[in-house]
Amino acid sequence: MDSTAKRAADGDPVTIAVPGGRLTLDASYVDADADEIRRQAREYREGARTAFDLRVRYPDGFTGRVMGAMAAIPYGETRTYGDIAADLDSAPQSVGAACGRNPIPLVVPCHRVVAADGIGGFSAEGGPELKRHLLAHERSDSVQTTLGDGESTRPNGGEE
Repeated sequence: MDSTAKRAADGDPVTIAVPGGRLTLDASYVDADADEIRRQAREYREGARTAFDLRVRYPDGFTGRVMGAMAAIPYGETRTYGDIAADLDSAPQSVGAACGRNPIPLVVPCHRVVAADGIGGFSAEGGPELKRHLLAHERSDSVQTTLGDGESTRPNGGEE
């Protein structure tokens, strides 16, 4: 990343449209400006991006370790809270709590962490239903076309 690039101001939330709803990110954890974050989120929605190319600042401690583990989960795949707990020598409940503290959902894909017997929780607005939409998006080849954010998701800027 260009060291002269403008980073979103500390505490500035960035709201992005995602398949099934919207997510608000704490952009102070991302070394990029809001426009770059939104551009990459748009590419994700359109099916053109499977990973975010943004430098992320992880919090110290357990939450940061869990975020690092979440960031390593490939697009279209899931891990259970128990899987991550075993890797970090912890408990699934502690991993779930750390997932809920993730300040940059989607960029660090906490939606890819599920319960052993179901979908599990999702602390972002939209809850588990939004999590289902994100997982379904990643498991399909279809492009999302109705997002309600005023941005076209069609190739070529919406031109037909």
